[in-house]
Amino acid sequence: MKLYLILFIVTCNFLVAKKVDSNEKKTKNIPYYLIPGLGQIKNKKIVKSIILIGAELAAINYWLLNSSKYKDYDSNPDQYDLRKNRYLEKRNKYAWWVGIIYFYSMLDSIVDKHFIDFNEVMNNSIENPAKINKENTDEK
Repeated sequence: MKLYLILFIVTCNFLVAKKVDSNEKKTKNIPYYLIPGLGQIKNKKIVKSIILIGAELAAINYWLLNSSKYKDYDSNPDQYDLRKNRYLEKRNKYAWWVGIIYFYSMLDSIVDKHFIDFNEVMNNSIENPAKINKENTDEK
């Protein structure tokens, strides 16, 4: 199962990759949003990042724990508190949570990145759009 998770992450990296022109300035363009919590750090949302990283690690931990209990259940069923199918259900539930937290983190970091200068834009006057356009061209 770990192999599938790693394969999924590598596939996502290839899908997001873009062709770089040889004349273009080579800089590190790391897609922070692909790793849960790192996109929030890049957007200066440290508390949200810690919460998402903790939730992702907890979900992965419980997923692996219930998976191992499900696999080892037949060797000694008396040592477990629940029935075997209950460990299967819990394993599947935490696998879903891993995916949900991953995609929430990715979408949240992308949306936060787009709204990083929202307050500055909203504080500018709409009566003077030349000032706004000039500031946007100066940043590029």
